[in-house]
Amino acid sequence: MIEIKDLKKQFGETTACDIPSFTINDGDILGLVGNNGAGKTTLFRLLLDLLQPDGGSVWIDGVNPADSESWKLHVGAYIDEGFLIDFLTPEEYFAFLGKVSGISQTDVDQRLSRYEHFCSSEIFGQKKLIRNLSAGNKMKVGIISALFRQPKTVILDEPFNFLDPTSQVLLKHLLRDYSQETGSTIIISSHNLQHTIDISSRIALLEHGVIIRDLPNKEGSAAPELEAYFGAE
Repeated sequence: MIEIKDLKKQFGETTACDIPSFTINDGDILGLVGNNGAGKTTLFRLLLDLLQPDGGSVWIDGVNPADSESWKLHVGAYIDEGFLIDFLTPEEYFAFLGKVSGISQTDVDQRLSRYEHFCSSEIFGQKKLIRNLSAGNKMKVGIISALFRQPKTVILDEPFNFLDPTSQVLLKHLLRDYSQETGSTIIISSHNLQHTIDISSRIALLEHGVIIRDLPNKEGSAAPELEAYFGAE
């Protein structure tokens, strides 16, 4: 469970986050939507202790990330390319992640095997450094790295960006399957409204750092309200 209490962040005169109270329950697939500048990435950076809030707090399974690093064992995230070690090949990168996580190379290979279809033979075995991969393939490496340790909570910022249509569909299946198999909480932001509606069990709509709607999304039930909101912009 993630609990947000009186969380505030300002950049000069701009309010990037102002959330009095919000709870993300275990097993939620939460879609975070909003126009540019709504505060989605800022919220993710606050959740991951990459930004210091001006006020309030975040609690992940009862732990404040600002006070302890124990939460990192149970959270996987990919926000941007800065999360990658781009002077390694994908194979070297995941071998490194396995080593620091206490995962044997045999288990590393086994975990990566489930992503073979998603990778489409374009990532592994190519002898390319991560920095030389296409933007879409860098995104795939980042997504896989977020899921690699089989965390209880997964946070992905714009994961559909740069992916071709086939990979976008595969990603939706991948995330839904992961949620069903593990009971994990998944939080994604996306400008692709349809993909967000397709995958999310719940959708939070942000505007100027404020969550203005918290919508259940059983069988796409949030679609009319979201389409009305964005259609009016």
